[in-house]
Amino acid sequence: MKRAASLFVALSIVLASPCVAAGQPKADASTPVMPANAALAPVIATAERFAAALKAADFTTLSTLLDERVLILESGGAERSRAEYFGHHAIADAAFLGGATVKVGERQGDVQGDTAWLATESEITPAAGKPLLSTETLVFRRIGGDWRIVHVHWSSRPKKVAP
Repeated sequence: MKRAASLFVALSIVLASPCVAAGQPKADASTPVMPANAALAPVIATAERFAAALKAADFTTLSTLLDERVLILESGGAERSRAEYFGHHAIADAAFLGGATVKVGERQGDVQGDTAWLATESEITPAAGKPLLSTETLVFRRIGGDWRIVHVHWSSRPKKVAP
């Protein structure tokens, strides 16, 4: 029940918070739009460490960034703990990202007390295959002064090519 209440609070923040990047002009694809909120800086740093660790298959670092009860939603499936994710898709995700080029686009997020969220749009070009447009939503909880990822949602689709 406590976990459900925490997720409800986090999702309420996501739905009720103004996006800090709202109103900023859209940048070209090579320039990520960074939120103006200084409180987001450590959250963004955690997200970037998470992305780098996953790309490098650094499961030791991933263990420090993902809460043990993290909920990961991807492609209609769910993994309900860090151990479940490490035992299932983490290795495949790391292998895919290890050979891919990721171009980060726009970011939006907010911090409310010890809870934060960050949404990122990216273009992923795999080592073999066609480019994908990807979205990632991360929900964080500050634990002992450090930001931990308690929820991940990934979604992607093939990038449309001009005729």
